[in-house]
Amino acid sequence: MLWNTLIVLVTVALMELFSIVAHKYIMHGFGWGWHKSHHEPRTGWFEKNDLFAVVFAGVAIALIYAGTRGHHPLEWIGAGMTAYGALYFVAHDGLVHRRWPFRYTPRSGYLKRLYQAHRMHHAVPGKEGAVSFGFLYAPPVADLKRQLHALHGGRPPQVHPQPPADAATDRCAAPAAPPDASRGR
Repeated sequence: MLWNTLIVLVTVALMELFSIVAHKYIMHGFGWGWHKSHHEPRTGWFEKNDLFAVVFAGVAIALIYAGTRGHHPLEWIGAGMTAYGALYFVAHDGLVHRRWPFRYTPRSGYLKRLYQAHRMHHAVPGKEGAVSFGFLYAPPVADLKRQLHALHGGRPPQVHPQPPADAATDRCAAPAAPPDASRGR
């Protein structure tokens, strides 16, 4: 059981690394046709970007199925992918984008940095010039501000206004946000 738990935990960590690369080079690359919907105002419950979650869930289901049919340890890799998906759902869809009734705005620590980093990712309209591609890892906010500054030739990016804290109107494209973000915490 210890070995299986280790496989799940390592898979969660590797999924974050995979997600950073996929977000930067696939979603902000040839997959922009789906991902673009995530950087625009959402008009309903779903957006085209959700198709990525469907694809990854399909892979996890296939791995769990294969593992339970004798191809061990694929079921534990699939379980790790599923655990990562659950963490993504809570942190990204809940905390940052408020796609479900989640009204907590972190004021300090890791969750605040995660929230700010993802908001900084959305500070740039379009697929070019974005920073912070992780979903569970957030670089220091001061570093992201320097990157944005460098990517935009010393000019601040044209940011969209801060959206209202309402799940149905979350525009996703907003500046770094909660109060005291300028202190780089």
